[in-house]
Amino acid sequence: MLELRHIGKAYANGQRVLTDLSYTLGDKEYVSIMGESGVGKSTLLNLIAGLDTPDSGEILIDGITITSLDDDAATRLRRKQFGFVFQAFHILPYLTLRQNIALPLLLNGAPRKLIEERTTQMLGEIGLHGRGQNFPHQLSGGELQRVAIARALIHRPKLILADEPTGNLDSDTAQQILMLMRTEIKENGASGILVTHSHATATTADKVLVLTKNGLAPIESAHTKDSHQRR
Repeated sequence: MLELRHIGKAYANGQRVLTDLSYTLGDKEYVSIMGESGVGKSTLLNLIAGLDTPDSGEILIDGITITSLDDDAATRLRRKQFGFVFQAFHILPYLTLRQNIALPLLLNGAPRKLIEERTTQMLGEIGLHGRGQNFPHQLSGGELQRVAIARALIHRPKLILADEPTGNLDSDTAQQILMLMRTEIKENGASGILVTHSHATATTADKVLVLTKNGLAPIESAHTKDSHQRR
């Protein structure tokens, strides 16, 4: 699904955050990435998303080198294959919640009936049923985060990228959203990468990775442990 080959990246001030990083994320694999502040977790996610370019190395999606695509081709790939949940919500203020959530399906030319059904479903999943005609300024930060998550999942992308997706949510809502993400990933045969500083959040993925200056190292997750204990 995703292959990182010898990725290197430095900040504008010259500080190097990623050095010769390689990793392969398989189909239907869901991993979380933890690490100290400033180690490059969000930078790595931006590189995978094509929102930034590495100083060295290659990033491949299903064998396609996204770092070599022109802007139009990269945009088409992201629109169809990726779902994004980043710390900045990027909710469009002049669109209703329903329109914001439906946007990926609209851009991909989905049938109107599918758009209506899927948007209604996602509004219910995030606990905002009946509020589709509200505008973003009428919502709290936590509610806006839920809208961002629904928008990332609505078109059933093959790769979901989430950067601290529950940072603005209370613990009960955070758990609900994390389970929604996990369910969508599993039911749609997608792959996912979740960046977080929270160990409890990280262990909702199948595998926990720690990003250090030496690359990505795996830690056994709670789901893996439970699976082993049931055998």
